[in-house]
Amino acid sequence: MTTLKNPGLTTLLAGITALLFMLTSPAIFSATATDYQTIEWTELMPPEDLEALMNPPEYLSEIADGSLEDQINSQLQGAMAADDSRYQQALSSTRIVPEFDNRKVRIPAFIVPLEYDDDQRVTEFFLVPYFGACIHVPPPPPNQIIYASYDQGMTLEALYDAFWISGTLQTTMTENDTATSAYSIAVEAIEPYTE
Repeated sequence: MTTLKNPGLTTLLAGITALLFMLTSPAIFSATATDYQTIEWTELMPPEDLEALMNPPEYLSEIADGSLEDQINSQLQGAMAADDSRYQQALSSTRIVPEFDNRKVRIPAFIVPLEYDDDQRVTEFFLVPYFGACIHVPPPPPNQIIYASYDQGMTLEALYDAFWISGTLQTTMTENDTATSAYSIAVEAIEPYTE
């Protein structure tokens, strides 16, 4: 087995691997709301992107810890460079799965707050597949981030709390200083995550 020496990419891959493990648990597929299709985060990626991320190039294992190539900024620049590496393209992919446009979905997610109302309730946020995404580690690919708006707002006690988010998904790109998302959702319900 190849061990990655690149902590930022290792964290991203560990997050994707943990998400895949979590989403293959049979308990996750028991949807409580029949109006919504329970989906997995990996379903939002075109199969080519998922394949590329699950099979990183060999050269990543040769990057020395602490070297210039190991720095997060260097990784992000590499991901955005006009590079023909399928892996690098997948790290910054905005490619979507068109079949999800205007579909009512239910997805497990962590919340990254973006906007608050006057009562300090979160009204705009990114949904991400694993804790810490967009905050302490490089952001997931844009097709693994969903921009969410929730007019009534919610009180977020802790960033490490996971939720079931239900609403109508759209294939709309949103960009800001925190990250770029390839999907958006008009949130209709938020429930604490339970298996």
